[in-house]
Amino acid sequence: MAIAPALAVLGTASDVGKSVITTGLCRIFQQRGFRPAPFKAQNMSNNAGVTPDGLEIGRAQLVQAEAARAVPHPDMNPILLKPNTDTGAQVVLHGRAVGNQEAGSYFRDTATYRAESVAALERLRRRYGSVVIEGAGSCAEVNLRRNDFVNFDMAHACDAPVVIVADIDRGGVFAQILGTMDVLPAKDRERVAGFIINRFRGDASLFEDGLTYLRGRLSVPLLGVVPWCYDFEIDAEDAIALPKRKGPKTPLDHDKVRIAVIRLPHIANFTDFAAPAREPEIDLRYLANPRALDDYHLVLLPGSKNVRFDLDWLKRTGWAAPILDFSAAGGMIGGICGGYQMLGRSVSDPHGVEGAPGTSDGLGLLPVRTQLARDKHLSLSHGRCRLTGQMVRGYEIHMGRTVLDDDGEPLLDLTSGDQAQHGDGAMIEDGRIWGTYLHGLFDEPAFLAALLRRFKPDFTPTQQLSAFAFRQQQYDLLADHLAQHLDLDALFQFGGLSSLS
Repeated sequence: MAIAPALAVLGTASDVGKSVITTGLCRIFQQRGFRPAPFKAQNMSNNAGVTPDGLEIGRAQLVQAEAARAVPHPDMNPILLKPNTDTGAQVVLHGRAVGNQEAGSYFRDTATYRAESVAALERLRRRYGSVVIEGAGSCAEVNLRRNDFVNFDMAHACDAPVVIVADIDRGGVFAQILGTMDVLPAKDRERVAGFIINRFRGDASLFEDGLTYLRGRLSVPLLGVVPWCYDFEIDAEDAIALPKRKGPKTPLDHDKVRIAVIRLPHIANFTDFAAPAREPEIDLRYLANPRALDDYHLVLLPGSKNVRFDLDWLKRTGWAAPILDFSAAGGMIGGICGGYQMLGRSVSDPHGVEGAPGTSDGLGLLPVRTQLARDKHLSLSHGRCRLTGQMVRGYEIHMGRTVLDDDGEPLLDLTSGDQAQHGDGAMIEDGRIWGTYLHGLFDEPAFLAALLRRFKPDFTPTQQLSAFAFRQQQYDLLADHLAQHLDLDALFQFGGLSSLS
């Protein structure tokens, strides 16, 4: 059986745009008929999703699979680390949670995880025509290199050329590029095929001297300078992007629907709010510091990877009082997944799934009680919202089992995987307070419109495409952007695809 060639996209640091570049290359390779699949050996993110076979991988690899028009599969992200403390994370192996581990313990011996990743990569190479490998963080962390299997180790394992992405927007791009090459071991340095300079702003002609300097110092080519572009929207890999957007200092626009998302310490799956955030008639803010919420129409509590910790944080930092005051004044509050659990009467963790065993009092706004289980519920789900009457679809990914007391009713009627239709979530007072386990709730334009017309009767979403169709449109825009600024012939050659193009 033929085995596919691979190309590795690594970075000089975290958040330099590796995921977006990989996504764009997946779409370009797909457009050229190379049948690509994405791969990232280990992802560290609380932004995850569910595959069609009911397993869990990082959101970035789901996005890349969509861009490649490939069916998402755990082989594309065999290891997912979901941070739940400052030094620990839940370990997801081949789509299933296998326990929690401290960073020191995890990185002390990664041989098993490396072997599992190599095997997953091998399977992808036998099923697809090409593989685009994404690295993690910096590929030149000398103190971590011995146990780093995500970057050069994967490239060595399949003899893949390496393209390294540097971010000029953060400054120091010359040091990023030359410093990376300088500290790499000889074996790794010899595998580098070229560099991409990402997120350029301004007049490109003013950077010509810099490019000349780099070309004179490097033994490998510069494969392109990619300008910053605001014309497309690609789901972020993790919450690194959020601090740049939280709590903007500009005044609220009182002609719009105003939504506050509480920026929890362990916020998860914040892509739930991407659809409303891009609507021009919605002013959506991520709020980290406690403040009065009187000027908002809707307050949302997002998912969390450590619900009891974040619930305590709400109380300890003073957030609980303005949330309860907002509710008492008649404001609408919604919660998704962990946020739904926090709105209830109690959250118990008898098995120590997220930390020390125990029970925490919730905010008491919904008549539900949650107990965290040892096993995780994962499913793609669809159904109808009782509050708006609209159809909804998305995915569930939670450890909690929530019981609705007699003084409330479900928010949704859902079909999840092979389960029979069942009630999900809760609402009271005609939906003034509500919660659900369904991620992707706002992706359906009809649901979003029906909900927000309670505040703005003429509200109509500008985006009428389904969420999936919208994302496909964005991948095409990204591919067009990269095609204008990258040396695709060289990338095809490096990826072993030039004979097929």
